[in-house]
Amino acid sequence: MFLENTHIEASSSGWIEVITGSMFSGKTEELIRRLRRAQIAQQAVEIFKPQIDNRYSATEIVSHDAKAIKSTVVSSSKEILKIIGNAKVVGIDEAQFFDKEIVDVCNQLANNGIRVIVAGLDMDFMGKPFEPMPQLLAVAEYVTKVHAICIRCGNLAHFSHRTSSSQNVIEIGEKDKYEPLCRNCYNKQTSTLKTN
Repeated sequence: MFLENTHIEASSSGWIEVITGSMFSGKTEELIRRLRRAQIAQQAVEIFKPQIDNRYSATEIVSHDAKAIKSTVVSSSKEILKIIGNAKVVGIDEAQFFDKEIVDVCNQLANNGIRVIVAGLDMDFMGKPFEPMPQLLAVAEYVTKVHAICIRCGNLAHFSHRTSSSQNVIEIGEKDKYEPLCRNCYNKQTSTLKTN
């Protein structure tokens, strides 16, 4: 049983918070802000990121504006359960890169009295829901959707438009491969690409 293996005392104070949106919208920055506040309140905090995301640092979660916080790299969501220790707050970045078990892991943590804060992309570069984020959004008590600014027109952006030719759903990159676009600019750009 989960409680016996990790020595967590069950309580009724657990819940899941999801921070979502497009690339360059401030998801990781908001995750770091919430985790730092928990640390200031002297709560036991554990932070995780997927092994695949090594863009800025191998051992830290780093936002696009260079804010950083120490994290533990894991290759699967189940690893989180093995190494949370006595955490009362668990932060997880880039949840879309985790396996589908991340939903069960977050539920298990919350059911055992842990505040779980998760950040991840809601849609992939094709504008489709980015699994397993839809399931996390469904089970979360609190959802925050943040927006970038469209690089073409300045409106609110919520699409992560890929500028490289790769068709892989997962393609790690930054401004060299992605740009935030609003719905109108995204539709114009993708319809142009389809006609070429």
